[in-house]
Amino acid sequence: MKFFGHFDAFVLILSICVVQNKWKIRLQLTKPVTWPPLVWGVVCGAAASGNFQWTIEDVAKSIVCMLMSGPFLTGYTQTINDWYDREIDAINEPYRPIPSGAISENEVITQIWVLLLGGLSLAGLLDVWAGHDFPIVFYLAVGGSLLSYIYSAPPLKLKQNGWIGNFALGASYISLPWWAGQALFGTLTPDIIVLTLLYSIAGLGIAIVNDFKSVEGDRAMGLQSLPVAFGTEAAKWICVGAIDITQLSVAGYLLATGKQYYALALLGLIIPQVVFQFQYFLKDPVKYDVKYQASAQPFLVLGLLVTALATSH
Repeated sequence: MKFFGHFDAFVLILSICVVQNKWKIRLQLTKPVTWPPLVWGVVCGAAASGNFQWTIEDVAKSIVCMLMSGPFLTGYTQTINDWYDREIDAINEPYRPIPSGAISENEVITQIWVLLLGGLSLAGLLDVWAGHDFPIVFYLAVGGSLLSYIYSAPPLKLKQNGWIGNFALGASYISLPWWAGQALFGTLTPDIIVLTLLYSIAGLGIAIVNDFKSVEGDRAMGLQSLPVAFGTEAAKWICVGAIDITQLSVAGYLLATGKQYYALALLGLIIPQVVFQFQYFLKDPVKYDVKYQASAQPFLVLGLLVTALATSH
């Protein structure tokens, strides 16, 4: 009897470990490392609205908006992207959860639906909470979810084209969460839409950084990423050009609209990015991609906040 008691305890512990491991795999599919830019986008949108107050209610609204944008809808985006990339990942990164068989197809599909419906539900809740007559946050969430789907799924599969796919990715990470944050606390205006879409060109450049390590698999699957289409040397200059020229254009816009101090602050944040581009990325975009992003991107996201604060005044 004692033997069976020990055996039952062993089975219970083993079952708990299996369940915990499965949740780790589910979390891995959502790529939490990709959530912070979306969370930051909500912060920028709230700041740009000029109406955010440090009250319990406004903080709670912003947290729910961050949960919608990050864990739920970005988690949905990353999971569905891995699902439709399972064949190319079998070439580039066969150890990833789906091609390795660490999670079943039914479990992946269930996760996609749970995250999508959870994100849309939070969007609807935010519209009701904010008292919107028109459910703008919900429609932004629907639009972003549709963009995520056509980015990854055939027949459109926007990511097959380096220009369109990376711009769509940049807009998803910069424009959409900004719009959601601003619409939640204020009014989304045409000039902000144009400005954030311009900033999405910088997002295009950031997205290209991740394409260099996948050249072999992209070429094998017929994906026209920019490093495949133009070669590594040309693509890395397109990448830094998109990032730098966009920010310089935004600084010029701020200067032209009488926001001189904000423009100077943005210029000050561009300089270290250029330094890190020459120090790391332009030397070897594959070897130094992580080091470059860790060094340069904090200055870019601070520039986003500077721009948001400028537009709120």
